[in-house]
Amino acid sequence: MNDRPKPYRLLPWIIPGVLVIAWFVVSETGRVPGYLLPHPKDIGKAGYAYIFGLEGAGSYAGRFLTDATASLLRVAMGFFLAASLGVPLGILSGRIDWVDKLLSASVNGVRAVPGISWLPLSLVWFGIGMKTTVFLVSLAAFFPIYLNAAAGARAVSPILLQAGAMMGVGRIRGTFAILIPGAMSHLMAGLRLGLGISWAYLVLGELTGVSSGLGAVIMDARMSGQIDVIIVGIALIALLGQSSDYLLRSLLRMLFKSARRTP
Repeated sequence: MNDRPKPYRLLPWIIPGVLVIAWFVVSETGRVPGYLLPHPKDIGKAGYAYIFGLEGAGSYAGRFLTDATASLLRVAMGFFLAASLGVPLGILSGRIDWVDKLLSASVNGVRAVPGISWLPLSLVWFGIGMKTTVFLVSLAAFFPIYLNAAAGARAVSPILLQAGAMMGVGRIRGTFAILIPGAMSHLMAGLRLGLGISWAYLVLGELTGVSSGLGAVIMDARMSGQIDVIIVGIALIALLGQSSDYLLRSLLRMLFKSARRTP
């Protein structure tokens, strides 16, 4: 039984490993042209130059730190704005009927609009740059955070809150001691979904012509036909997205005991 967890640690790497092996086989046999899917060795060289190369030694050499910093800042600002609005509004909507009636129609109506439809309007409002990307990220991340917070708050039994009130637990303390722990699984799910969507809409915002960012690199590489750089950009976004999800879960588990019981 003690040895059982060790093989489990390999499970997340099985599918990526199989895909990479298949990629090697396809590239070596030449079944797919290199201009459509470059050889993994070429991707590795492009990634190394982008991350560790000297700036100016190539088209994208040494740009990773600048681009990653810009993208992380945009995601962090947009996600923080979405979470700071979505969590409290969702909890209020889940517990107070008139708040739910007030917000539900508007939230569901805006949620039905495809995110890309907001891009032209955001460019008019905010121009090309940080503000447009943060707006798109926060708008997209808000809905899963809000809806999951509302569902979690609604799922907490009123009996628990009534029992707390009978024991002298005030409304504010009850919110943090009873309501939030009871809704934690939904809150974590909403925050993680919102963070994942933040990375997707980051790329949308950075495709508008900003000078730095991983999405900007992908767009520039597309214009110049450098498929290897496009794949490097996609892989780095996936890696940073996975890392940010891990950090989010770690932070929640550090701040809330109830989050430690959530897978």
